[in-house]
Formats: sequence, C-alpha cells, structure tokens
Amino acid sequence: MRLKIFVPLLALTLSVGAATIARAQDEEEMVRGSFLTTRVNSSGKSTSSLIAGSANAAASSGTSSSGRTTGSGRTGTGRTTGRKSTGRKSTTRVSGSGNAQSGNTTVAAQGNVTVTNATGAAPTYSGAIGLGYSLYMRDEQGNAVRVDPARDFRAGDRIRLALETNTDGYLYIFHTENDGEPQMLYPDARLEKGDNRIEAHVPYEIPWNEPGVENWFKFDANPANERLYVVVTREPLPGVPVGEQLVSYCGQNRCPWQPPAGAWAQLKASGQAKVGVVKSKTYGQKQTQAEQVAVTRGLGLEQTAPEPSVIRMNASSNLPILITAVDLIHR
Repeated sequence: MRLKIFVPLLALTLSVGAATIARAQDEEEMVRGSFLTTRVNSSGKSTSSLIAGSANAAASSGTSSSGRTTGSGRTGTGRTTGRKSTGRKSTTRVSGSGNAQSGNTTVAAQGNVTVTNATGAAPTYSGAIGLGYSLYMRDEQGNAVRVDPARDFRAGDRIRLALETNTDGYLYIFHTENDGEPQMLYPDARLEKGDNRIEAHVPYEIPWNEPGVENWFKFDANPANERLYVVVTREPLPGVPVGEQLVSYCGQNRCPWQPPAGAWAQLKASGQAKVGVVKSKTYGQKQTQAEQVAVTRGLGLEQTAPEPSVIRMNASSNLPILITAVDLIHR
C-alpha cells in the first residue's frame, strides 16, 4: 500500500520539478532575448526592429509573421553608432581605501535565473531597462579573462568591470566598503567633463581604458566587503551633480561626491522592483579584440558579440531606473 501511494507522489513531484525548470528556462530566454535583440546586426539594425518591420509588412499583406532571435553568438564585432571617439581620460583611482570594486549581483547568486519580489503581474521585460556586465581578471600573460563574480579575490588580483545597457540613458556608479558611506565613482569630473550619458549597447569599462593604456583595480592586503551600485536611468537623477556642476564641485570641494543620507536611502529603496536575472554558467573566456575596440572607440556591440556574464532587467517597462548591487568578497 505504501508503494502504491509513494509512486503517484513521486510522479507528481517530478512533474512539478520539471514544470519549475521549464518556467525558469522560459524566464531566462525572455530576459536574454529582450536584452540581446536590441543589439544591432550586420545590417546596422537591431533584431527587434527587423522583427517589428517584418510583422508590419506581414500585417499589410494579410499574412502573419513571428520569430525571435536571442543573439547568443560567440564571436565579437563592433559597429559605429554615430558616436565619435570619446577621448575619455584614464584614471587609476579606486577609492579612499585603495581597494578594488566589482563583483557579483546579489540576487543572481543562488541560481541561473532569479526573479526578485515575484508578486504581481507576470513580467514581460519588453522595453524595460536592462544592464549586462562581465567581470574580467588579468591573467599572468596580461590578458583580460572572464571570471565568476562570486569567487573570492585575494591581494594582488587585478580586475575590471565591463558594463552594457540596452537603452540610451544615464549611468551612475556608487561604491561602499563594509556598508560604509557611499561615494560616487561615476560620473567623474576628470572623465568627459563629468558627462554621464550612455548609449544602448556601447560598452563602458571601470576603470576606463584607452589605446595604449590599460587600467586595473588592484586588491591590496586589507580584506573588505566591497559593493558597487550601478544605476541606470532614463532621465538624470535629481540632486546629483553631473557635467559642469560636478566639475565645479570637485574644483571647490573634496571629491568623490557623497550623496546625503536621506537621498541615498531613497535611491536604494527605488531599487526594490521586480527584476529578472540571467547568469553565465561558464567562465575563462578571453576578452575579444572586437570587444576591446568597442570599448575604446565607443562602438555598439553587434548581435554576434559575446553576451554579458550577467544580465539584469526590470520586469516592467514603466520603471525609469534600474539599480544593480554588485558585491565583491575580498579575502
């Protein structure tokens, strides 16, 4: 009798488990596809715009059309976006303590796909703000190699963080050490005169590199828990100095700029929205030449470029801000 009861229960458990895995895989494809299809392809158009054009043409002819491209190719190329070389200057500043910053998205640490605050309407991700990032570490030959942000880092390790958004907007990066007071690392008055506007799928690295000059964050001998808050917005954040205002502030005060406690608490609270996350399962790939060129020349990444190690997207297209907490464990 026990066996007769056990077998149906086991079948039910396996069925529920398979359905959960299937939903997670569907969620992963939604996040990845929504982010990567806004990259351009070799024709100079994003896949999402091509699909929309095909759908419109089909509608006018009385036929139907459907399709989706995930853009998960593995070879990198660059494409000019109409943006001239930025001429950004290099900086080797890390923080007041001299520690490096980078790391692992907190909500993605437990699995391949995570949806935080999963109550309310089902996520669609279409048109929502997305951020992709990859963490690189310098190997013994000087190559930039992708590493898992969840790993522990030791004194002497050198790393940098590559960022890519799926929308034009504004980028802010704040740093805290051991949950201490935040400091604004970007925009920086020494880079592009404090300008923080970004273009969709044009990669940005921290610390910034330019041809002939490679910068890395180097871990010192003081263990700490570092956290980067990478903030992407559709409109500038009120009360945060940028451009000429930031240049003027840094000329008269001590930089980096630190947000007031109340404003900082409010900013962090705005990052509690529902988010979908996809995280890579493999690491060790060297940064491609095309990726390096895209960074230093301000070029948009194509569909065939390697996808970021971590992709995070708001579940709603109505949200004007995406905040990513990037943790680093420095042993």
